[in-house]
Amino acid sequence: MREHFRGANRGPVRADGRMSTWALTPTAPAGYRLVDVPAERRDEITKVNTWAFPSSTTPEQRAQLVWPLDFSRTRGVETDDGELVAFHASYEFAEHPVPGARMPISGLTWVGVHPAHRRRGLLRAMVDDHLARSLARGEAVSALWAAEMGIYGRFGYGLAAQSVSLTIPRGATLREVPGADGVRVRLEEMSAEEHGPLMRELMAGVERPGWTTRSTPELDAAGLQDPEFWRDGFESMRVAVTERGGEVTGFAQFRRKLDWNAEGPAGRVEVRRYVAKDPASARALWGVLLDLDLMATVEISELPVDDPLMALLENWPAAKPRLAENLWVRLLDVPTALASRRYAAPVDVVLEVTDPRLAANAGRWRLVGDREGAEVTRTQGPAQLALDVRELGAVFLGGTPLAQLAGAGLVRELEPGTLFPASTAFGWPLSPTASFVW
Repeated sequence: MREHFRGANRGPVRADGRMSTWALTPTAPAGYRLVDVPAERRDEITKVNTWAFPSSTTPEQRAQLVWPLDFSRTRGVETDDGELVAFHASYEFAEHPVPGARMPISGLTWVGVHPAHRRRGLLRAMVDDHLARSLARGEAVSALWAAEMGIYGRFGYGLAAQSVSLTIPRGATLREVPGADGVRVRLEEMSAEEHGPLMRELMAGVERPGWTTRSTPELDAAGLQDPEFWRDGFESMRVAVTERGGEVTGFAQFRRKLDWNAEGPAGRVEVRRYVAKDPASARALWGVLLDLDLMATVEISELPVDDPLMALLENWPAAKPRLAENLWVRLLDVPTALASRRYAAPVDVVLEVTDPRLAANAGRWRLVGDREGAEVTRTQGPAQLALDVRELGAVFLGGTPLAQLAGAGLVRELEPGTLFPASTAFGWPLSPTASFVW
């Protein structure tokens, strides 16, 4: 039976209209069981989480924080006597941007194992549980932020997005941009009620692969909380808002920390996130942020590697750019995922895919696509490129070239002349970057 998949599909559907079999049966090691973790078990979640990720916050402080979790998607591992010793959760990102389109993805998060129960297969059981449940919901892609780079590759996740961190000296020279003088910049103390909707609207308007939108009220509220015990000597959060002709055209969320050294003021500005609708607004915004009194440096992280700021800075090496990992992607349903995105150039290629965890992804898939859409068909024809699902996840958002992975021996060109056209097609004009750490 021939299977084919188009970008409109929300799940794996065969040509005869029946669901394909994408079997994965998660099992916990002996002495443990996989369970739902409802909101009533928050104290147990906190105990596991603070063992997995040490924290100096007190119970009284934690009581002030917003819980961003969706407890209908929170799972854990408990011992046979009912002690919770590991847990994980996921977020539903129903309209997540991928190259040229949007699709539902499952955002894996809060993965932790109590150190007394490590090396027993609990992480493997939880990841399999996450993959199976995401597939059952029709989510063809999973994504995550990794605490350590060496963990998730063995589960089929590939590093699909990178970001850059900058430490910019105060007064760094910016290139001139026509119209920047006509942009007004307001500086205000952040108010969740006043600035939350403004920032949410501007963030949602960005069409960049990987640019995650906070999809629930809890996630949104978590992104705006600013308790004093998180500030580490910084002031409360501030917002710079750009306007032109009465229209809001951008914002930056930032805070300052005063400091001194033998040479004088040595304060720091930390920019949490920024969005500008046009070059003039970006130039006006950064012109203000880079010239705040008593500050010596301006720091920003999780910046797209092709962000306009890199081109605005006349001497960007002075900002000490540091490359960092960003989003990891795992294709759960290869044909549906590949058919859901668009391609920068026409592509017609047969991929030989390996996937040790989800056997239905393995085999040969013919991908035919362009900027308008794509179709993926299972085929017995000769393969032209061979790669693991991990590498397919790495190139899925358009930021990692197939040719780069081939140069590292991770993708094999089986038919000469097919690698470069496919690498071009999988690329995208904007580098992928997630907009916040979840």
